[in-house]
Amino acid sequence: MKTHPREILIYYNSESSSDRKTLAYAESTGYKVRSYCHSKSPSTTTSWKTILTSLDKHPKEIMNKAHPYYVANIKGKEFDMDDWVQVIKKNPQILKSPIAMKGQRAIVCSTPSDIYKL
Repeated sequence: MKTHPREILIYYNSESSSDRKTLAYAESTGYKVRSYCHSKSPSTTTSWKTILTSLDKHPKEIMNKAHPYYVANIKGKEFDMDDWVQVIKKNPQILKSPIAMKGQRAIVCSTPSDIYKL
């Protein structure tokens, strides 16, 4: 998955006010923004693999370790990369922050203003 250099792709949780602020900041950049809410448009396995490769992070690094699902089902377990991708694909609500992509670059937006790092 490659985005156009003048386009921002953002994966976010519409139930999170911080995630919605990040989306608003992205829309204020002047770039075209394509947004994907986790609950309304689930991503494919290939999309998540591409996102993780672009982030250059282990899937565990982008998860909210305090989320009840993480604590009950994932904490203390190790999976191979394909299994981690399936965990994220089926439970995107455990991501700790929205993910933004522009071109081949991706970042985890811990704060809404992180979108400007793209």
